Amino acid sequence: MSKKIVSIDRRDFVKKSGIGLLGAALAPSLLSELKTANGRVRTAHIGLGGMGMADLKAISSHAAVDVVALCDVDSKMLANATALFPNAKTYADYRELLKEMEDEIDAVVVSTPDHTHAPASLMAMHMDKPVYCQKPLTHHVSEAREMKKVAEKKNLITQMGIQVHSFYDYKLATLLIQSGIIGKVHTVRAWSPKNWGTDKPTPVGSDPIPANLDWNLWLGTAPERPFKEGEYHPGNWRKVLDFGCGTLGDMGVHIFDTPYNALQLDVPMTIKNECRQPTGFGFPEHNTVTYEFPSTPYTAETLKWVWYDGTGAPAAHEDLKLPNGDKLPEQGAMFMGEKGRLLLPHFQQLPRLIVEGQYKEMDIEKFNLGKPVKDYDAESNKHYHQFVDTILGKDECSAPFSYAARLTETILLGVIAGRFPNQTLHWDSAKAKFEEKEANQYLDGKYRKF
Repeated sequence: MSKKIVSIDRRDFVKKSGIGLLGAALAPSLLSELKTANGRVRTAHIGLGGMGMADLKAISSHAAVDVVALCDVDSKMLANATALFPNAKTYADYRELLKEMEDEIDAVVVSTPDHTHAPASLMAMHMDKPVYCQKPLTHHVSEAREMKKVAEKKNLITQMGIQVHSFYDYKLATLLIQSGIIGKVHTVRAWSPKNWGTDKPTPVGSDPIPANLDWNLWLGTAPERPFKEGEYHPGNWRKVLDFGCGTLGDMGVHIFDTPYNALQLDVPMTIKNECRQPTGFGFPEHNTVTYEFPSTPYTAETLKWVWYDGTGAPAAHEDLKLPNGDKLPEQGAMFMGEKGRLLLPHFQQLPRLIVEGQYKEMDIEKFNLGKPVKDYDAESNKHYHQFVDTILGKDECSAPFSYAARLTETILLGVIAGRFPNQTLHWDSAKAKFEEKEANQYLDGKYRKF
């Protein structure tokens, strides 16, 4: 029997989901003292699938962490996590977890599909909890702005899950670009051949919901639709408009991150996506997204950024030719500047300087980063441990929501442009609106009551 579909405004959701703002906010210093009084950080983990399990293992590898709560709508995934932490309390509904354990948790880790990032994170944030949220930060532009606003208003410790942000090769590339090694940058080209898109129409019919899955809770605030085996949970939700953000929202966040950070970019002025016509169900299988950004101290008057995804990406271009007929890395970015180019593979490969068609040696010792590191687990854990150490007052998060929200907004504007193929959209950051009014409907979304 189908349930009645009811939509509510996301602001109403925050008000009506039992969150309740504290009558008087505690001073940040006092909150810090309360959280770190015994030198331990009690964590709650929402979403325990593939990336959720990786997040759980990485956060819990910190010596000061106690995992006290686990939550997943799939009982099989919950059981896998419980086997590692048998003393943690378990839940299917993150709302019940947060309400019941508000006084027993110090930080929340959100590793759900994209459409649940903001609802779960905001509920925790309104309880003054530090939040580690997987990328992309949100499913809608309005949610990214709201999470940034709440984090800043409450002075919360936050971190987006872009663990390569803390990798050696990406730190090095940032320092190289900001040192002026290729002069002011006028163009960035970035690519991934991954395909988190689908050109098929909306599936018809329904399949029996597996006994281990609470489909209503999996849908959460998203519009109701029938369960279809193999279409959404556990692996293909990124392809679907209602749940994910396509390849751009998956690999784009990682590959955009270092150029975006190194060049100190804000949000773009214009966006154009060359892709197929929208189907209303899935993201395009191939996207070429062109952004124009305002200048920064590290760019020319404007910066052009071109993103390619899908099988065979990137398209051939003079900017991407390598010396000696070398092949491009499977995924990566190329910076084009006044004095040369810098190739940044994704990931754990050192950037390469190209001047006048030849590779050039670089002096990297002056940056005092030590020897290059190619240990994924050790490098990845740095980003997670940084979040915990910041809660303990020993470090500072490098991808807080103040940064992550801008990066995510940029990504999501490209996603929205995919609904208007080959049309240039003009973004007014101050008003948080497109000049093209028909595009503004995709900046927000109605939340279903569930």
